[in-house]
Amino acid sequence: MRLIGLMSGTSLDGVDAALVDFDAGGRPSLAGLHQHPYSASLAQRLRALTGETPLQAVLAVDAELAGVYAAAVEALLSQTGAEAGGVDAIALHGQTIWHAPQAEPPVTCQIGDPSRLAQATGITVVADFRQRDLAAGGEGAPLAPLFHSAMFAADHARCVVNIGGISNVTVLGPGGEILRGFDTGPGNTLLDGWIRRHRGEPFDTAGQWAASGRVDGDLLAALLANPYFRRPPPKSTGVEQFNMDWLDDALEGDRPAADVQATLSALTACSIAEAIQTWGGDPADLVLTGGGALNNDLCRRLADELPGLAVCQSDSAGFPATAVEPVGFAWLGRAALLGEAVDTGLVTGASRPVTLGGIYPG
Repeated sequence: MRLIGLMSGTSLDGVDAALVDFDAGGRPSLAGLHQHPYSASLAQRLRALTGETPLQAVLAVDAELAGVYAAAVEALLSQTGAEAGGVDAIALHGQTIWHAPQAEPPVTCQIGDPSRLAQATGITVVADFRQRDLAAGGEGAPLAPLFHSAMFAADHARCVVNIGGISNVTVLGPGGEILRGFDTGPGNTLLDGWIRRHRGEPFDTAGQWAASGRVDGDLLAALLANPYFRRPPPKSTGVEQFNMDWLDDALEGDRPAADVQATLSALTACSIAEAIQTWGGDPADLVLTGGGALNNDLCRRLADELPGLAVCQSDSAGFPATAVEPVGFAWLGRAALLGEAVDTGLVTGASRPVTLGGIYPG
């Protein structure tokens, strides 16, 4: 089978599109990768969406995103020379604008109208992955650990850490047995927000600005006091909790902007490290994926927090850091097309295995 996986995360930088071929045993190989940026206007409107945003505005962005996803698919097909008729399906995560698994009732919302995407491309779309997990009593996220278990198995225990806007960790036993997976807290979202506010840049390239500052111990302690970090898994979070308003509430007095950036880098590294030390078992190594894996300062801080633990990039396993999530959703999309149930119980807390994703015919 051949699928396209589309992932747009809480960093709001754009769409990662992967063309993925599956052999008869379901093993994926990456046939093409395209990063399709959001316009500055769209990214700004997405950041402005809250629970108070009028429904008309939300639906307008929902429809617009479908067009952006279609453009990403078209660009990927053009780049690889592949034909739309040779693609079995598009696996669409969608753009998360609200994730509240602890609400009553639990809810999650990803926009980017899959019906419009199917109509625009003529390709079947698999979407709504989180909703079925939530319906089965799970947190709805993270779902990446399922793919991590299948692709990063080793003969020893290991952890796989995905650093996107929000970070998550997958704890694997020898042979790839999944022991647990959960969101650890902020990844790039606060780092991106702070540099955007103070320097007008979308992200801190290689963590250079953070590396120029000094960690503010008092601020770091205040941020790490958030009870989410001590809550046992299964758990998931998002920008509803860890956002710039939350950071502003912790800031008192004037601090050098570079020092705050350094402190936010330390926050991501420390929260990941503490999660691994508390719930990660005894891993022999750590595999990094996601955009944060390209942040040299953040990777250095994480390695310093976990001395003696070998840290490597997902590239060594055949998947570039930015490809892992879109390939993972292509993998989940294939399972949906085949009607295969996946067991998320040890990750999200779902009560039973279910087939994730709704199918929208092309």
